[in-house]
Amino acid sequence: MLVEFSTFPMGKEGNMSKPVAEVIDLIDKSGLPYECHAMGTLVEGEWDEVMELVKKCHSLLAGQYNRVSTRIIIDDRKDASGRIAGKLDSVEKQLGRKFRR
Repeated sequence: MLVEFSTFPMGKEGNMSKPVAEVIDLIDKSGLPYECHAMGTLVEGEWDEVMELVKKCHSLLAGQYNRVSTRIIIDDRKDASGRIAGKLDSVEKQLGRKFRR
């Protein structure tokens, strides 16, 4: 299963790098395959382990800020693994060339 999510405090003005870094630290320590990008993080794993990670990330910020927003997109495909890179590899195969990742 692939889950793309972002979680952040709402109503906080200014730089968000500190709360984002705290969330990324939890994700990194989870041991799950992941990829960060400018607007969120893509994580791969089983339902319970990924959803527990999302919950931990949300709870981390909820313990520090009055209001927290978490956005989640789930791609649940039971017959595949290694999809973080695999999906991009498949697109490159269709293009017949590499593209900027």
